[in-house]
Amino acid sequence: MQKKYLALAAVSILLMNPLNAAAEGKNGVAAVVNGQKITVSEIRDAYNANPELKKKVPFDEFYPKAVEVYVNGAILYQAAEKDKITSSADYKQQLKLAKEELARKLYLEKKVEKKITPKAVEEFYKGYKANFKPEKEIKASHILVKDESTAKNIIAKLNKGEDFNALADKYSLDKQAELGYFNKGVMVEEFWDAADTMKKGTYSKKPVKTQFGYHIIKVEDIRDTKPLPLSKIEPQIKARLTQKAIAETFEEINKNSKVERYDLKGKPMKAAELK
Repeated sequence: MQKKYLALAAVSILLMNPLNAAAEGKNGVAAVVNGQKITVSEIRDAYNANPELKKKVPFDEFYPKAVEVYVNGAILYQAAEKDKITSSADYKQQLKLAKEELARKLYLEKKVEKKITPKAVEEFYKGYKANFKPEKEIKASHILVKDESTAKNIIAKLNKGEDFNALADKYSLDKQAELGYFNKGVMVEEFWDAADTMKKGTYSKKPVKTQFGYHIIKVEDIRDTKPLPLSKIEPQIKARLTQKAIAETFEEINKNSKVERYDLKGKPMKAAELK
């Protein structure tokens, strides 16, 4: 009796949602190339397997272009088969190499996936925070001009109370007056040395000469750097853990492998030759 009600419920859902009940494409088929079917599901699977593509292009937009790619691929493969390419020695050799490469790739992915756990990421992040050394950061704006006399003239205007941003709009060669936060090594040495001696809310009383010209610097804020949140550096952590996991995997399998290496003359290779 329960199965009967379940069946009736399923029919009711199909009747209420006829569009959902219908298969995509023509009964689930996107194209037929000389009798070979290309399904919508295989195109959708390829789309779903590419998160970056999904962010940029909706499936409805991706689909017609993908159909053409799949159709062209099928036509080309069928032509290759007709020409007996798949029976050639070159094909068999390259297929063997491709299979070996795929096996290596999938094996490493499997081993790496086991090691890059949420716990491993969290432990790495804890180490990053524990070893983090704060650095001084300065947030500044500047007005850049070609000659020293113009720079001195602008400083005189600032001394009289004129607005820094208004003067930057009028005189600066660099239309992006706000430079944001930076630490030592980001800016040229002369610029950093001048800004580093200034207090928050002050501007340089003398022009600062660099390879770009003459600057009037205004320090907006001074702070120490802080560890980045996990959400910001998780991809980098996973990349580091991946490198470590791959190295450990090679170390593990090498321990259990007997390998003999020979030089071009057939003599055993020495350890020094492998470095």
